[in-house]
Formats: sequence, C-alpha cells, structure tokens
Amino acid sequence: MAKSPPLKALLLRVPGPFRNRYVLVAIAFMTWMLFFDKHDVFTQWHLYRTNEQLKTDKVYYEEEIAEIRRDKRDLDLNREKFAREKYFMKRADEDVFVIIEQ
Repeated sequence: MAKSPPLKALLLRVPGPFRNRYVLVAIAFMTWMLFFDKHDVFTQWHLYRTNEQLKTDKVYYEEEIAEIRRDKRDLDLNREKFAREKYFMKRADEDVFVIIEQ
C-alpha cells in the first residue's frame, strides 16, 4: 500500500468549494479589498464620519454668518446704539453706569 503525501490528505479534508482556485482567488481578492487596499473599509468609515462632522460644522458656521450679518445690518442702521451697547461710549454731557448682574 502506497502512502499518500501528507499535504494531499490535508487537502482532502478541506471542503469542496474551498479547493476551487476561482473561489480561493475571489476570497483573496475580497480580503485584499476589505483590509489592505488604499480604500479599505476602515478608511471609508473614517471618511464617512469626517464628512458628517464637516456637515454639522457647515450648519454651525452658516448660523454664525447669519448672526454676524444681522449685527452688521444693525450697525449700519444705528451706529450710536451699537457704540453705546458694545463699547460703552457716551456723549460729553452724559454719565454711564455699567451694572453687572451676578
């Protein structure tokens, strides 16, 4: 009785579909694309989260820009009120009292 090579016996234990070279190549390709490629799953997940963060930042900054535009319009319409409220300016014959609430 001739002995079969040890690798052949091990190969016979592997299920049939995994002995097919096309299945092996497909598994190797999927593994490469999921973990080792430049655009792997982890990179795509990180880019997705970064994109979502940038969208929320965009909304925040658009709101800030709208508020600053309202302040600018208020400044253009009433410079004296703006100077009195923001910089505590006064006329020569006035006294200004600043009350700080605690």
